[in-house]
Amino acid sequence: MTVQPERLPPLRRAAMLFLAALLMTGCASYIRLDPPPATETEDIPVLGLPNARFWLDASPERLIREGRMMAEREAATAQGRPLGPQNFLALSGGGDNGAFGAGMMLGWTASGTRPQFNMVTGISAGALIAPFAFLGPDYDPALRDVFTGQRAQDILLLPRQVAAVFSLFFGEAIADTSPLSRLIARHANEEMLAAIAAEYAKGRLLLIGTTNLDVQRPVVWNIGAIAASGHPDALGLFRRILLASASIPGAFPPVLVEVQHQGRVFQEMHVDGGATMQVFLYPPTINLRGEERGRWGPRQRTAHVIRNGRVDVEASRTPRGVLSITRRSAATLLHYSGLGDISRIHLTTQRDGVGFRVAYIGREFDHPRREPFDPAYMRALFDYGFERGRLSDGWRNEPSTVGVMGAD
Repeated sequence: MTVQPERLPPLRRAAMLFLAALLMTGCASYIRLDPPPATETEDIPVLGLPNARFWLDASPERLIREGRMMAEREAATAQGRPLGPQNFLALSGGGDNGAFGAGMMLGWTASGTRPQFNMVTGISAGALIAPFAFLGPDYDPALRDVFTGQRAQDILLLPRQVAAVFSLFFGEAIADTSPLSRLIARHANEEMLAAIAAEYAKGRLLLIGTTNLDVQRPVVWNIGAIAASGHPDALGLFRRILLASASIPGAFPPVLVEVQHQGRVFQEMHVDGGATMQVFLYPPTINLRGEERGRWGPRQRTAHVIRNGRVDVEASRTPRGVLSITRRSAATLLHYSGLGDISRIHLTTQRDGVGFRVAYIGREFDHPRREPFDPAYMRALFDYGFERGRLSDGWRNEPSTVGVMGAD
């Protein structure tokens, strides 16, 4: 005997409908081209450039080669003058908490102690800060605008309740990031790309991280090499990399990057770099002391890490529900993943004789957040970061231990 769904108990009927929706998602997937063969992905050049990107979990030889070329370009620019200290900047992800890092950069400028960075790396929200931080204080007004001059709807569009349920089951993301794409296009323009190319020629690196979801691997894009290529698709790729790095899986749509291999066009699916790492500098497989030996004289180096988030955790009562438990668990996973990344950077820099400084949102910041990308919250956090940068009291010399803010 066949049982009609409407005669089932409500809970069981809901479970059957949910299962049916999940089974139907395979039929409702978005059309895309095939990804390249997984075993060959690592060796496929993008825009014809062998150094357009690096794989942090692969052999470090290509990244080491890029570092050597970086040093040669820097030496050529110096024209025989002694090379000064090197400064590295690593910017983490954090969503709307990126307002902290943006404020830190402008406050750092106001303090008069902000250095020029030899290398800047960025993930997610940090990726949106990175080009401005790389190009220097002249780009501070634009950086301020990105993180304090927008409304929530200028970043993403959230669907109505019914549409949200449909997107959850049948779409590739909950939110529409076309507003963020337009914001990126407004600032990441030909002028910015040319300025990045000019700095790359002087021996400076700008690296942005994404996650290749097809092969589940972290990818680091060499923005300077892409900018200097002169390729007609360089600007479009730059914009897509920035959007991909900030595309939280499930919440924001993934970004497809076209590559050509053996006469065929493939599409790689890229999402938020935070899916594989929250912040990065250079892989531990590269030893700067070893690279330095026999090539050029010892140099003072300092790594600055900005965590667009907290180190302490906020205790709260977790409701007994699938979504609340999943959301809380994911937040916990990302929190400790970020702390682990910072600890790895700290240990690597200690081994290599590189100075280490880290800044993060302190316990004293307690402005309420009404919704994601709440303008009032972001402005308050920007101002807080600005003061920490201006007063230079936001920096620590080693990762902090985790504390608890308090319970409800």
